[in-house]
Amino acid sequence: MGEKAFPSLKRRRVKRTCPSCGPESRGEEKKGRGNPISVQLFPPELVEHIISFLPVRDVVALGQTCRYFHEVCDAEGVWRRICRRLSPRLREQSSGVRPWKRAAILNYTKGLYFQAFGGRRRCLSKSVAPLLAHGYRRFLPTKDHVFILDYVGTLFFLKNALVSSTLGQIQWKRACHYVVLCRGAKDFASDPRCDTVYRKYLYVLATREQPAVVGSTSSQACDCVEVYLQSSGQRVFKMTFHHSMSFKQIVLVGQETHRALLLLTEEGKIYSLVVNETQLDQPRSYTVQLALRKVSRCLPHLRVTCMASNQSSTLYITDQGGVYFEVHTPGVYRDLFGTLQAFDPLDQQMPLALSLPAKILFCALGYNHVGLVDEFGRIFMQGNNRYGQLGTGDKMDRGEPTQVHYLQRPIALWCGLNHSLVLSQGLDFSKELLGCGCGAGGRLPGWPKGSASFVKLHVKVPLCACSLCSTRECLYMLASHDIAHGPAYRDLPPSKAVGSPEPSLGAGAPQDPGGTARACEEYLSQIHSCPTLQDRMEKMKEIVGWMPLMAAQKDFFWEALDMLQRAAGDVASDPSTPES
Repeated sequence: MGEKAFPSLKRRRVKRTCPSCGPESRGEEKKGRGNPISVQLFPPELVEHIISFLPVRDVVALGQTCRYFHEVCDAEGVWRRICRRLSPRLREQSSGVRPWKRAAILNYTKGLYFQAFGGRRRCLSKSVAPLLAHGYRRFLPTKDHVFILDYVGTLFFLKNALVSSTLGQIQWKRACHYVVLCRGAKDFASDPRCDTVYRKYLYVLATREQPAVVGSTSSQACDCVEVYLQSSGQRVFKMTFHHSMSFKQIVLVGQETHRALLLLTEEGKIYSLVVNETQLDQPRSYTVQLALRKVSRCLPHLRVTCMASNQSSTLYITDQGGVYFEVHTPGVYRDLFGTLQAFDPLDQQMPLALSLPAKILFCALGYNHVGLVDEFGRIFMQGNNRYGQLGTGDKMDRGEPTQVHYLQRPIALWCGLNHSLVLSQGLDFSKELLGCGCGAGGRLPGWPKGSASFVKLHVKVPLCACSLCSTRECLYMLASHDIAHGPAYRDLPPSKAVGSPEPSLGAGAPQDPGGTARACEEYLSQIHSCPTLQDRMEKMKEIVGWMPLMAAQKDFFWEALDMLQRAAGDVASDPSTPES
């Protein structure tokens, strides 16, 4: 590749050794090659300039060849040139350890991918990439479109539209055009239900410069919430807060006529206000009351770091890794905790603490089940398990957090109406998407009947995928690699690992050889209990998904089982074949 990029290097042999070592002896020189020279003889600025024209993947590979090229390819000057080539409009970078390298990799790896559940084409597609976007921080699909927030606070509006194909046919295409919806955005949210039909409005938490008041000469930056119609991007409502209040996250909870906006401050306090969403498009002005939420009033010592919500419940994670629940309806409370003993319909904002063995890093909240990931990468599931959406291998509800032992260190976790998804990374750094629960409507590609355990889905996962979301019609995956966010998981201490239960190969193999044998006996018993050959094949596929194998090994076993299953089906359908 180097000779193709730089033809002048063809006639001269270049070596990476230090020039003080001296030239090679003439007897070792090949005829017609001339005297070898050292790359270190070139000015460093020239070498950096030449390397900056290489693709990002090649720059990283070149930096792994030797110590000299590692230092050159890791220089900020190289990444500044690469970043300006990838994003010409990006001129300045904020302070940080490696601002230009981080910016270049963010823009090189960014991408939004989706796979529709229906139709003939069931392959992964990529949306239009806004040239102005500085990486992708988070995204949200709505009824008709997709919204993406980048790392400098620009919110993009990706539109679905009818376009003309290469064959001259008119077809409906997702996220094929984009416009800038607003700038200075911190966070955004919409209706928390899984069905995007209900997402009519988009609530944007942003910072805006307010004009100077009487007696003052300078303007002030104030946080505000702007409400946009998701169909057209038109702003229909705006509320501005006092300049002394600074927020970092917004979530919604409740019905349209009594929509509660929960706002998380930089200090970890939660405020709430209520609006009537059915009246937002009416041209009138009114005042709403901003009040401190009960979790911050009753527990003032807690510092909340993030929130998650659905239509009838809210979950808070503190800086110490604690988890607190608000559940507003008795049905969801019973699904989550298995009882109504502590539910108070007159005090629905009273926070309920969950008992967990370690610090929780992030979570996913579905309609009536929840997934939690702790600092050691362990996954805990709780709630309704009617369709097997907890991934525990059965369909028994769990009223308290239950560990899924065969899954560890996920990249992302998502919980929907009656199924769950996990984005994981294998030992060979390849990524795969696992799912469990209801498979109706194609929501678990490759598993139309669903599964009570997490199984690998037939989806090609992008190399830098970092988050995901599923709707009724489509599966979305966001790709963007941020080098500033390293691996957050810690190794499990031996004292905690020894006493853990061993229900599967994934948990039993490294600690208890006897546990592995017992797990295999349990698997054989499950296969033997299946009434038909097809059911045994499906059960074996699930068991392969539980085993701690590399991605290539799992693919091999799944493909082999598919071949055997198809061959068995052909034999059964052939009337000339005698019964066995």
